[in-house]
Amino acid sequence: MSVPLSILDLATIARDRPIAEALEGTVTLAQKAEEYGYSRVWYAEHHNMSTIASSATSVLIAHVAAHTKSIRLGAGGVMLPNHSPLTIAEQFGTLETLHPGRIDLGLGRAPGTDQNTLRALRRTPNSAENFPQDVVELQAYLRGESSIPGVNAYPGKGTNVPLYILGSSLFGASLAAALGLPYAFASHFSPAQLHQAIALYRDEFRPSEQLEKPHVIAGYNVIAADNQADADQQQREVMRSRVALLVRPGIELSDEQADAVLASPQAGHLREMMAYSAVGTPDVVREKVREFVDGTGADELIIAHQSPNIEPRVRSAELLAELFLA
Repeated sequence: MSVPLSILDLATIARDRPIAEALEGTVTLAQKAEEYGYSRVWYAEHHNMSTIASSATSVLIAHVAAHTKSIRLGAGGVMLPNHSPLTIAEQFGTLETLHPGRIDLGLGRAPGTDQNTLRALRRTPNSAENFPQDVVELQAYLRGESSIPGVNAYPGKGTNVPLYILGSSLFGASLAAALGLPYAFASHFSPAQLHQAIALYRDEFRPSEQLEKPHVIAGYNVIAADNQADADQQQREVMRSRVALLVRPGIELSDEQADAVLASPQAGHLREMMAYSAVGTPDVVREKVREFVDGTGADELIIAHQSPNIEPRVRSAELLAELFLA
């Protein structure tokens, strides 16, 4: 397998651990990813989620970039309807100016949060309807071709930060194809339309200044460990945290209560979210990852190493790199 490997880091906050520790872990993981040969590390914008510390995405990228040397870093992604295109152009133009040739800007149209928090963000329910126009406006700022007379991004103008469209539906695939941009599918948590979206994107792709041919990045979950029992235990902890986060947000559940929820039919969607996953020893992971690449023809994988604690996440990243990047 010769496709590049990248990492999606949610800056996961471990149970009963401080947020500062999670942020320190993002630096450690990026430094190790750079050492192991990963192509890039992306951070996702989520809000009001007690187990995720990557909400201030551009700030986190700046911090990690200052502690690494060469690996590409970016948003996977910025939820553009939460922001003005000019603000994002300024933020990522600043990052590109400080760290030339290392910054990516992945863009999504979902809120990255719940409905109450959406209101706290001052976002209206119809904000996503302007997503295609906002992407074009943002791209123009970064190219120095502002569509609003007299308004430019400083920094940002002329930095040409590369854009990526993120999605989990046919809408994002169609938009990425029309704009000639790389397309990253969130199959690590929303796998249902993966194959349809890839086919649509490739069929409709139009070359652009940024990209001559389609480039598909597919999300994939990995928990690689030195023994199967350890990997299975890490997966149980991940699923328990998802119960608390998605099924009963804000309510503390014991392990026994979380396991009971997971065993119920109502938790079927949580299990479906992890459909594209490799959990186990290197031999198990190797076979599952190759099967996924062969089945999708992805040009790049972005790996969510799902272990809840930083040490096993780094070990998972190391084991996967030994399989495919050595």
